[in-house]
Amino acid sequence: MTVEEKFGQLQQLTWNPDTGPGEGQNEKAREAAAEGRLGSVLNITGAEECNELQRYAVEESRLGIPLVFGLDVIHGFLTTFPVPLAQGASFDPGVVTADAEVSAREAASWGVHWTFAPMADVSREPRWGRIAEGSGEDPYLTAELTAAKVRGYQGEDYSEKGRLAACAKHFVGYGFPEGGRDYNTVDISERRLRDIALPPFKAAVDAGVATVMASFNTVNGVPAHANRHTLTGILHEDLGFDGFVVGDYNGVQELIPHGVAADGADAAALALGAGVDMEMVSTTYADNGPELLKSGRIDRQRLDDAVTRILRVKVRMGLFENPYTDEDGQIAEPTAAARRNAREAAARCAVLLKNDDATLPFGKDLSRLAVVGPLGDDTQELHGTWAGPGAGKFPAVSVLEGVRKAAPDAKVTFARGCDVTGEETGGLSKAVAAVRSADAAVVVVGEKASHSGEAACRSDITLPGVQEELIRRVAKTGKPFVVVVLAGRPLVLSGVVGHAPAVLAGWHPGLEGGNAVADVLFGDVNPGGRLPVTFPRAVGQVAEYYAHENTGRPYEADNKYTSKYLDLAHGPLFPFGHGLSYTAFAYSRLTLSEQSVSARSVRDGSATVRASVTVENTGSRKGDEVVQLYIRDKVASIAQPVRRLRGFERITLDAGESRTVSFELGAADLGFHTNDPSGELLVEPGEFGVYAGGSSEAELHTTLTLT
Repeated sequence: MTVEEKFGQLQQLTWNPDTGPGEGQNEKAREAAAEGRLGSVLNITGAEECNELQRYAVEESRLGIPLVFGLDVIHGFLTTFPVPLAQGASFDPGVVTADAEVSAREAASWGVHWTFAPMADVSREPRWGRIAEGSGEDPYLTAELTAAKVRGYQGEDYSEKGRLAACAKHFVGYGFPEGGRDYNTVDISERRLRDIALPPFKAAVDAGVATVMASFNTVNGVPAHANRHTLTGILHEDLGFDGFVVGDYNGVQELIPHGVAADGADAAALALGAGVDMEMVSTTYADNGPELLKSGRIDRQRLDDAVTRILRVKVRMGLFENPYTDEDGQIAEPTAAARRNAREAAARCAVLLKNDDATLPFGKDLSRLAVVGPLGDDTQELHGTWAGPGAGKFPAVSVLEGVRKAAPDAKVTFARGCDVTGEETGGLSKAVAAVRSADAAVVVVGEKASHSGEAACRSDITLPGVQEELIRRVAKTGKPFVVVVLAGRPLVLSGVVGHAPAVLAGWHPGLEGGNAVADVLFGDVNPGGRLPVTFPRAVGQVAEYYAHENTGRPYEADNKYTSKYLDLAHGPLFPFGHGLSYTAFAYSRLTLSEQSVSARSVRDGSATVRASVTVENTGSRKGDEVVQLYIRDKVASIAQPVRRLRGFERITLDAGESRTVSFELGAADLGFHTNDPSGELLVEPGEFGVYAGGSSEAELHTTLTLT
């Protein structure tokens, strides 16, 4: 390969799907492909259009190296599934895998080879809009679901028909921005980097993820696109990743405003030297690479390594054997099976936050039912952020439609009441009148899709507009009602739960969202979702998360000089792992296979401890429980979290049925990393509390001793 052809493989350009001003950039991509100076294109879809561009690379360039086409397929392509944070609430890898398999099958038929997902970022910052794209605040849960999504997209072999190469993003620490503002600075210790931010990426690498994307943020003062410690030292050397790293959109060029590069040549040298193999959109590699190589500022071996990594993934994709997509096989619309998968997923993701006096489930014999609220009849916002091309083609099932289908004999009236945003209250009286004339009501509130996702951060995460006022007025009618919250993030619902007898977190549930919400409201599905992220009482409480470290003065109710707020009750509104059911569960007999074991044997992998707990459905109906196991290292050389999730399993039990669930605890569960850049994992002697239950506030516990 010539030097220009090598740097060409390192270049990814964006495609403008519309004609007009963007046509010039499309022509630039065609020319570069024909000359062998292009490795990838993003945002191009459609089998015919992809094939047309691919022919320039395969049939006109000197070497005929095929292009790889990438797209953000985040939670659906044609069939929109719940947003990823909602999928985290399922505590079910099967939900995540189903999304990825359906998405891959649809997107691949449209010529897409590669998705920029899953987002493996752990985040404890609900103001950050991109919390919607991840699995929540916990590294263990996020790791399990990240690996499941990689397997769903890629299968056993991502060269097979209907599969996509996956991309774990954003490497690394992107979910901890100061002030909750996107793209902002991240200052994180080496220990927290390795114990909290890195486990999901390790899980992705272990699952065989094809690619990794660098993040926009700095990591301890060094921008991620120029951070050799993370991109090379940790990702390649420590985790053993052998795929390629792609920069984020213009991320290499942005090293200049970060203040670590003076110009494009500086940016290219820093990014390629750090470990960014493919440059997305900006062109600093192609523009400056040959001269940087000639002057010695770029190492030839590093250039060849980057090209090799990209070509290796293209070989694994099967692009050299099958560069074109079958145009007759392009999927035109969501299939009935895909819709069923999306509906089941959305119902499994729903979290029942409150249910006083058994308000839910509603009986299907209700004669009059009111659906009110700005999202009650919505068919677009339910798709959520990063919804894919299907969101513009196929309206989501509204909650109103779902309720009418679930209760066909009831008279269902609708009044919007107010908009999602804005201060207009003129419609509230009509909504209240509808509730007064009904036997029960469903109040559907929340965020727009654009209120979460990239560059969608909010300083105030209460319900926008006058939605809380709508709820207060409905409450004064005295009629039974449920508030259904449709959102892409945890919201501050303190102004809601004090007035509503029942609250259901339906998230942004996707294409079949209205049907899924109705399935839960009328009891066809017993809710089993659990919160993957803490819901705070107030914005000023952020960051509020369960796995915090104790202070030297932990909270005491009757002692002012302990860690707390003067003007706010202690603890979250709803803790991590919380979720109610239409039945009840009891935990008993938490046992360990060994009460005492050698720390050295755990550290070297020769010993593990099995924790077992018995769960019984003590209610009158079948239901799902998410069995959760937490540990606490009571005394350590570095202060440890008060609890850490180290196992979960979602089980279904009939009324009166019991089951024993077991979890294995090893070095990764009982150890922690030091602050040394080498990333040493310590497993120290001492006592560990082991807790089992239905949330992070589980009370059943026993003690494990490492000697």
